Amino acid sequence: MKGYKAFNADMTNRYGASYTEGSIYSVEGDLKFGIDGNGIHFCRRLEDTLRYVPAMEEEVQIAEVTSLGEVIESYDEYYGYYDLYAARDLKIDKVLDRSEIITMYLNMEEERVIRFVSGYRLTPEEIELFKIRYSDNNRIIKAIMYYQENNKTVYNKQKVKKGDL
Repeated sequence: MKGYKAFNADMTNRYGASYTEGSIYSVEGDLKFGIDGNGIHFCRRLEDTLRYVPAMEEEVQIAEVTSLGEVIESYDEYYGYYDLYAARDLKIDKVLDRSEIITMYLNMEEERVIRFVSGYRLTPEEIELFKIRYSDNNRIIKAIMYYQENNKTVYNKQKVKKGDL
């Protein structure tokens, strides 16, 4: 199964374990999710990995991965995260460069773009690219304004006065 895994900028996970492109990693014991989970975690969609790294505050690395052995699946319906996996064996296929990631999301469906811009800090130039590409999509533009430009009023409801009706 193919997927994505996010890392800190130095290719460590949030527990300090180091990973290298092209390498295979394995765990022993029963696979499980949770506080005392076991397995090498990854996501089917890149934007879902952003929940596990501080990509709005600092540079991160995101890799394409392949599970090679036993895999279990989990869902986090409360937060709307689906297709989360823990693998016994995981290969780090390729670390994506930033331009590959941006290009991917300039050609993605609305919900995935919104989730991406809510969790991945864009440069001012990248923000402009997204605004141009999705200029006809008010939901994406509002998400960019809110998450990337810190415009916290974009989702405020406008009060209508009786005389304005």
